[in-house]
Amino acid sequence: MKLAALRATAVFLLAVLAGCGGPSLDPLPADATVLAFGDSLTYGTGAPRDAAYPVVLARLTGLTVINAGVPGEVSAAGRERLPELLEEHRPDLVLLVHGGNDTLRKLPPGETRSNLHAMVEAGRSAGAQVAMLGVPGRSFTLSAPAFYEEVAEELVVPIDSGTLPGLLRDRSLKSDPVHLNAAGYRRLAEAVQALLVEAGALP
Repeated sequence: MKLAALRATAVFLLAVLAGCGGPSLDPLPADATVLAFGDSLTYGTGAPRDAAYPVVLARLTGLTVINAGVPGEVSAAGRERLPELLEEHRPDLVLLVHGGNDTLRKLPPGETRSNLHAMVEAGRSAGAQVAMLGVPGRSFTLSAPAFYEEVAEELVVPIDSGTLPGLLRDRSLKSDPVHLNAAGYRRLAEAVQALLVEAGALP
């Protein structure tokens, strides 16, 4: 009987843990500043400027969201650029959507992983929380490379590694082979909002 009880307890605990979801974030204050940091997918290439996902996210949440996207930027350059923006804006949250150009240019995955890791740590060192999105690489499945999940797991960062690959598989949501259109960026903003709600940053 004791063994059966122990087994039942173990099954219960596993079920509870399975339902706990991913890493959590502290609730954001109403006057929070969010730094949306990335490349062309953050900038909004392929759509009007007011359709970029950071602009849409600001409308959805009422938060101040700074569009810090630079088209064509690789992660090494982003790693160098981020500290100055953190000092300038003192964000409460950094949304990291970076690394896609590394895979397009076939840069070593280990370098991209290291740069993403450093950017998460830079955000946290500046007092910001961090959330990530995985960006698909060069593959027929358009899946995000494994290093996104690896960095997120190692540093306990909320991540959505499925939304961007899914959006970029849908031709109706794209302006060209690697960028979204206005409808696609709205879907991206909605997914980011959902990630933040799930993690506890938003109600």
